[in-house]
Amino acid sequence: MNHRYIVQSLLAWFARNARDLPWRRTRDPYAIWVSEVMLQQTQVKTVLPYWERWMRVLPDLGALAKAKPDRLHKLWEGLGYYTRVRNLQQAARIIGEEHSGQIPEEFDDLLALPGIGRYTAGAICSIAFNQPKPILDGNVIRVLARLYGIAGDPREPKTNARLWQIAEELVRQAAKVEAKPEMSPHLTQARRRKSSGAGPGACSCFNQSLMELGALICTPREPRCGICPIAKRCVAYRENRILDLPHAGRRIRATPRRFVAFVAERYGRWLVRQRPAGVVNAHLWEFPNLELSPDDSDLERAVRRVLKIRPERLERLGIVKHSITRYRITLEAYRVVSDHGVRISAVKGQWLDRKRLGLLAFTSAHRQILRRLV
Repeated sequence: MNHRYIVQSLLAWFARNARDLPWRRTRDPYAIWVSEVMLQQTQVKTVLPYWERWMRVLPDLGALAKAKPDRLHKLWEGLGYYTRVRNLQQAARIIGEEHSGQIPEEFDDLLALPGIGRYTAGAICSIAFNQPKPILDGNVIRVLARLYGIAGDPREPKTNARLWQIAEELVRQAAKVEAKPEMSPHLTQARRRKSSGAGPGACSCFNQSLMELGALICTPREPRCGICPIAKRCVAYRENRILDLPHAGRRIRATPRRFVAFVAERYGRWLVRQRPAGVVNAHLWEFPNLELSPDDSDLERAVRRVLKIRPERLERLGIVKHSITRYRITLEAYRVVSDHGVRISAVKGQWLDRKRLGLLAFTSAHRQILRRLV
């Protein structure tokens, strides 16, 4: 495969077709780092308002390092995988202590920070600092597997290593290309307005072009091969194997789980509790709940277990279905009606009004319950 042709074709395509995304208008490594962490397992259209709000509230490493946990979780609410945001803050504090508050440019220094793996370190080094470091996310895996006809499971060590090798060879080829302003017009325009800073680099633009091609053209189910700038060199296109690559491997069967949540109110306040450290969705807020077997119909006993009272009746608020890793979860929500509500004292949690609840970060499913409260 002619790496030079691939690099030049994608750089030219990216210059004409790159989306104007706010984190592409800057070379600030902090802004780029935040965007990369948010974009993990999340679509661009979802991330845009989160990133813009985050940068308004926490514009630099110092602000992130000092932020209170509740504020961090609220800014992240809805993005999921909340360990990511806690790692961001921990890393920011380490950078303040060990790197004089400057995000390190060395790949190994970045890799040593909490929450930064090989992909994120490579993204920061290449996009922010224009270093010839490879990246390999879902979009890039798909592009390279199809382009080079790699049939193995990308999660297997041998296949994964081959993909990383190709990604590195390509970005090293990009490093030989002279940087030109037209490579990244959005960044160039932003720099012109500020009249300062270096222009874009070929390594930065090339790695972004791989991700962009996977997002816009080389999509999982309906790839637009007719307008792909490198279709003529694509092995999968030539051999009619586009939808066969990359090989997905065996899918893990989803496991159903059932939870029941109880909404108790007294004097205009609702009972909520915070999830402990070390569990899924740690430190987020939720209504009292418990897991039941699929055939357990004794909801009154469940209320006694959770709230320590016998309810007069239960009013169904609705059902929320969602997924966490391999689990397919059904959450049933009930409003608890009881004259004894004021005596719920043995239950751990806090009684908070609607305004205060709105300031807390809830798990995705329980946030949907919160929206249904009058």
